[in-house]
Amino acid sequence: MSKSNATESDFLALTFTATALPWAAATELDIHLHTADPGEAGISTTSEATYTSYAAVTVDRAATDWTVTGNTATNDNLIQFPQCTGGSNTITHVSITPQGSTQILYSGALNSSLAVSNGIQPQFAAGALSITED
Repeated sequence: MSKSNATESDFLALTFTATALPWAAATELDIHLHTADPGEAGISTTSEATYTSYAAVTVDRAATDWTVTGNTATNDNLIQFPQCTGGSNTITHVSITPQGSTQILYSGALNSSLAVSNGIQPQFAAGALSITED
């Protein structure tokens, strides 16, 4: 997964000028689904899923929701999106933002695309969403 340009700038400012991260106080993260790569210049609404009933899912920033081992963070619990009640999308990417913000902290491609249509409920099983820093 990669960081957005805005997030890279935030980390550089933190590291070199001790500027606080503008989103550091957020206690939750929003997980978004995308139909294409939002790109490093994109925001959470760039190519975001549009199937009927879709909404981003909010997850706590807590040790009970994420395990960090070495340079990798993994979800500890099921992350389940609303079931599609109309329309369709092919989901190819996921992004993570501070809750209520459009700034992408991380985004990346799914291992395989997910065709979403009526009755399909996208989800990440516990341990299936993995974010790695290199």
